[in-house]
Amino acid sequence: MKNKRKMPSNFFWGNSVSSMQSEGAWNEAGKGKSVYDLRTATKTSSDWKIAIDEYHRYEEDLDLLKNMHLNMYRIQISWSRVNPTGDGDFNSAGIAYYDRIINAMLKRGITPMVCLYHFDMPLALAKKENGFISKRTVAAFVRFAKKMIDHFADRVQYWLTFNEQNLYFTKTAFRISGYLKGEQTLSAMYTIFHHTVLAHSLITAYIHQNYPSLNVGGMTAYTEVYPASCRPKDTMAVRKFCEFQYNNLNDIFAEGHYSPEVLQFIKNYQIKIDLNAEDLKLIEKSKVDFLAFSYYRSEVFSSDKLNTKIPPNLFGEKASTPNEFLETNEWNWSIDSLGFRNVLTALYNRYGIPVFPVENGIGLKEIWNGHDPINDQQRIDYHRAHIKAMKDAMFIDGAKVLGYLGWGLIDILSSQGDMEKRYGTVYVDRSNHDLRSLQRIPKKSFYWFKSLLEKNGDEL
Repeated sequence: MKNKRKMPSNFFWGNSVSSMQSEGAWNEAGKGKSVYDLRTATKTSSDWKIAIDEYHRYEEDLDLLKNMHLNMYRIQISWSRVNPTGDGDFNSAGIAYYDRIINAMLKRGITPMVCLYHFDMPLALAKKENGFISKRTVAAFVRFAKKMIDHFADRVQYWLTFNEQNLYFTKTAFRISGYLKGEQTLSAMYTIFHHTVLAHSLITAYIHQNYPSLNVGGMTAYTEVYPASCRPKDTMAVRKFCEFQYNNLNDIFAEGHYSPEVLQFIKNYQIKIDLNAEDLKLIEKSKVDFLAFSYYRSEVFSSDKLNTKIPPNLFGEKASTPNEFLETNEWNWSIDSLGFRNVLTALYNRYGIPVFPVENGIGLKEIWNGHDPINDQQRIDYHRAHIKAMKDAMFIDGAKVLGYLGWGLIDILSSQGDMEKRYGTVYVDRSNHDLRSLQRIPKKSFYWFKSLLEKNGDEL
């Protein structure tokens, strides 16, 4: 049995970040402002101007990743860094930065993966077009994407269009799509979501037509969901939520069509959405090479918290209830490695194309004493359990998994801008309001990963 669980030699172990949470250099070398540059620090969050200053420290960070035996790094190309207004002239200095960091990865034997959009819409385009509510924004994004693909296709084999694209089917869409004004209606949300689907489809088709050797994936934010009881209404709530929030987008990615249930809902409730027969034909021809997803936790749904006025894609905002059987971190995110295995196996069983968890990790509050490595045993336990669960999905359930990427394995700002919610195996010496030294200090988990990956994870 031990030999049968030996990991493939070409398996990817890596790290994921977004530009706004890592790079800093918000106004250097011709970079334009993004919508995140408007957001100021709060009592529990930083602004986004410095992040961890990876723009100036990427060589050091890549050395740390190499030292851990990681062989993939998923980065985002900041749209506003390479095209300051979003739809104007390209900024050669911005493109040169990504040349440098990608070349530095390859020099160290680290395979780059590029995500093209991770929430930080160029501010000028957001003001002009109100983000992805406009088809002109779709055209501008596709233009940017084609430029990046053409420029980096000789060095970047793996591409993602949008980070966690199903979030555009939630109220979060209005925060991450460049939507600066107007009512936050269901029709607006569904239109934003559909426009991201169109952009994804156009980019996927472009890659397949012009660079058939490249791999393009679609990505969802995945949370395993359980019914609160065996009551049929709880099971129904979970099924409908998963159909709208996960299956619909994965059907688009892998099979080229919207969920029939989602289309029927749009029709029944007369939701105004910019969808036509030509769009459906485009989607049909734009299937992905792998299904990517983020996974951090699971949830429990109680139908008692729902009513008929809540659309299924928004059940997650109301139906969640505590799970008495699982431990949580300080933000009440449950720790559920078996849920991770379930997602991996269910995705591969349903679609039959490779799956790729590109974000996984646990946020913890940590304080460095100034000299000793932080003892983050809880993080080690979390990753050990999730990697074991992934191997069970592969070697017991038969799922084809391309790799395992941790989220923010060098501390970065959380998605809410909170530097005190740390995911890294490397501590970055700064707080929300004090930049301090920005020194990188490996934690106990760094050395655990290094030892584990020295043998490609086979010892688990």
